[in-house]
Formats: sequence, structure tokens, C-alpha cells
Amino acid sequence: MRQIRLVSGFFTVGGWTLLSRVLGFVRDVMILAWLGTGPVYEAFVVAFRLPNMFRRFFAEGAFNMAFVPMFSKRLEQDDHARAFAEEALAGLATVLIALTLVAQLAMPWLIWGIASGFARQEQFDLSVEFGRIAFPYILFISLAALLSGVLNAMGRFAAAAAAPVLLNVLLVGAMAVAAWTGADIARALIWMIPVAGVAQLALVWVAASRAGMALRLRRPRWSPEMRNLVRVAIPAALAGGVVQVNLLVGQQVASYFDRAVGWLYAADRLYQLPLGVVGIAIGVVLLPDLSRKLAAGDETGGRVALSRAGELALALTIPASVALMVIPLPLVSVLFERGATTAADSAAIALAVAIYGAGLPAFVLQKVLQPVYFAREDTKTPFRFAVNAMVLNALVAIGLAPLIGWIAPAIATTLAGWAMVWQLARGTRRFGDVARFDPRFYQRLGRILLASALMGAATWGVAQLLEPWLFAATIRYLALMLLVGFGATIFFVLSHVTGALTVAEVKAMLKRGT
Repeated sequence: MRQIRLVSGFFTVGGWTLLSRVLGFVRDVMILAWLGTGPVYEAFVVAFRLPNMFRRFFAEGAFNMAFVPMFSKRLEQDDHARAFAEEALAGLATVLIALTLVAQLAMPWLIWGIASGFARQEQFDLSVEFGRIAFPYILFISLAALLSGVLNAMGRFAAAAAAPVLLNVLLVGAMAVAAWTGADIARALIWMIPVAGVAQLALVWVAASRAGMALRLRRPRWSPEMRNLVRVAIPAALAGGVVQVNLLVGQQVASYFDRAVGWLYAADRLYQLPLGVVGIAIGVVLLPDLSRKLAAGDETGGRVALSRAGELALALTIPASVALMVIPLPLVSVLFERGATTAADSAAIALAVAIYGAGLPAFVLQKVLQPVYFAREDTKTPFRFAVNAMVLNALVAIGLAPLIGWIAPAIATTLAGWAMVWQLARGTRRFGDVARFDPRFYQRLGRILLASALMGAATWGVAQLLEPWLFAATIRYLALMLLVGFGATIFFVLSHVTGALTVAEVKAMLKRGT
């Protein structure tokens, strides 16, 4: 079977993810401009997060972390991979249909469970209405995620990575049409979410069929393979659940502060851009590649794959983290401040962005380190680590909220992210050299940190000079483009001079693969 080319696969996934995130920014800018950060926006945020919260259990998170390594090994060994995927598809669909029906009946209790501060306010009834409309999205997107896992394991990254673009294209289109026709923008937006799920599922289903993996719907069966899959998936689902508990705690705390749910969500969208492009791309490509190398007994290749993934991820993430910390207000103001979104909203969102930025490398490193465990079908250890991080998150978010207010959940999220990385890195020692970064990684890390620090200082200085233009109504877009372009150029030059990352090396990696 053809070897997966790790770096070229990363850029395929990262490129499509970048397009999706850019369109996501367009979507979020339009939503904030038309809805502001008031009750309707907060209701949309809670309703949209509800299926996405459960999706982490069944979609690209927990279930796929168990499914992909098993499917990859069967694919490598030509061991009835298609039949295994069809059984997994049938079992997942059955569970999701039942969950969707129950959620429709229990929606008021679900909304209370994730945003109890909305009780007896306008946001609560709107959240229940919107939640019932949006929740079926979990069925379609989770089945699409399983098919995406099949495609990724086969080294076919493009269609799976392109599927999320459809969501943003359809949501942007729905808002534009609603605004043009005078329809209710919020309801047009929420109704388009399940429609987008159907479109994403159709795209990857066709792509899998064309790749020679046309899956048939069959009756669910409790086979030995499914029992083994569930045995591995349950700890992964619990670990994914812990991550969602962290989000739930943060949202619960924020729901007791006016507009805080919207502020934190907008900040989350901004730092998710580099996280999505780098972290998710690395995780999607690295997991099947590691699984395949371990199945073939290639521990040296596994270590090289892990080290180069970490090296490339941090070379792209650390400068982004520094930028989010040193120029958060210009970024937020230019991107979000218009229409119903005010300067006060921008200041609050920028504060959260800076705090999330400090945790960005940790969130990406988790994506790099977790596949080391999942490739060995070890989902219990990451679950234990996630529980520890959850406890820390809850203690900080709830404990600090009475003292510093709504920003406590952002601080808690960042601290919990670094605690998780420390545990994951420490826990990989038992796997031997295959789970350790090589000496080149640590050499490059020092150079990346140096180049990023110098870039941050230079960018902050230029931002002070451009301040009158960064907040001027007509020229701020050009001023921000110049500032970001300057920062990127400075980092590129410094990384080349210090040897952190050179163009020649990236071209060589793309040419030879891993």
C-alpha cells in the first residue's frame, strides 16, 4: 500500500481547514454584525454548541480515535477492513438516532444543564427552540466523520478536509439570503445547520465510494470486532466527555455574567483558526500514519513522524500564539467590531483572546501527543490525564469567578491545557524512543522560540506606530493587513536566519514525504 506522505498530507488538510476557518470568520463577522452579543446571539451559541458537544463523543474525537487505528491496521493487513467499517457505521448510526430522539424530548433540561444562568431569561426559550432544530446535525456530521476517518486512513485527505467548508458556505449563504429577503436571520442560520450536515455526509460518502470503499448500510450486529471497538472507544469517549465538561463549566460560569457567553465564544473562534489549521491537521494525518508504522514494526519511522509533526506544528503555532497575545485588540476590533458589536465588546473579547493565545501551543501539542497513545489503542491513560485537567479547570473557573468575574473560564482553560500536555509528555516515557521527540526537535524548538519572541517584540512596536490607523473606520483593514504581513515576514526571515524552519526544508519534506 502507498505510504502516507505526512507533511504533504498535513498541508492538504491544513489548506482546506484554513479555507474553512476563513469562511468561518466571514460567518462569525456576519453573525456578530447582525445579532450583536445579546440574547439571540447567546441562544445561537448555546444551541450550536450542544450538538458539537455530543459530536466530540461520536465524531472526529473519541469514536474516531478508537476506530481509525483499528481500521488502519486492518487496511494494512488486508483484514476485512470494509466489513469492519460497515459494522461500525451501523452501530454508530443506531446510537445517534436514539440519542437525537431523546434530546428532542429533553431539550429544556439539556439547556439548563449547559447554561443554567439563562433560566427565566429570554435566552432560555430561544436556546430550547434553536437546540431542537440544530441537534440532528450530530447524526449527519458523526457519520461523515467516520467516513472521513476511512478516507484519512487510506491517505485520501482532500474530501474529508473539504467537507467542513460546506457548513460555512451554506451558513453564510443562508444569512445573506435572509438579509436580502428580510427574513429572520437567526432562524435561517439555525435551520441551515442540519442541512449542512446532510451535505457534508453526502460529500464524504461519494468520495469514499470513488476511493473503492463504498460502504453499505447494514443491520447493527454485536460482533467480537464491535465489542473490541466499544471497549477501546468508551475510555476515549469519557476522555472526550471530560473536555466537554471543561467547556460546560466555562459556559455555566459565563452564563451568569451579561454577554460573557458571546464574548468567550467569539474569542474561541479567533484562536481556533491556528488550532484548526495546525492541530487538527496534524492529528488527522499523524494518527493513521503512526498506526500504520507501528503495525509494520517501524518504530524509527514512527519517531521521525512524531518529531517532524511536532516541529512543524510548533513552528506554525508559537508565532500565532505570540501574535494573539501582543496584538489581540487590533485583531478583534477589525474582525468583529461593526454593526451591533461595540468597542466594549471588542475590549472584552480581546482580553479572552490574549489568554487563550497563551494556551494555544498546549492545545496543539495535545493533538501531536495523543496519537501516540491512540495508535497503541490506549485510550484509558489519556482519560485519566483528562480527568485531572478537568478538576483543575473546574477549580480555577469556579474559584476565580467570584474574584475576577467572567474571564475566569478562559484562564482555567489555558491552565488545564498546559496541565494536560505535561501529563501526556510524561506518560509517553513508557513507550520508549518511538514516543519521544528526537534531538533535532529540541534544537529547532529553541530557535522557534527565539524567532517568535523577536517577531512579537517587533510586531508590538509597529502596532504602537499604526495605532491611529488600526482603529480608524476607513483604513483599519489595510492597517491590520500591513501589521500581520509585517509580523509574518519578520518571522519568516528570522526563522530562516536562526534555522528554525527554512523554505528548502519544507520543500524537501514535501518532495520526499515521510
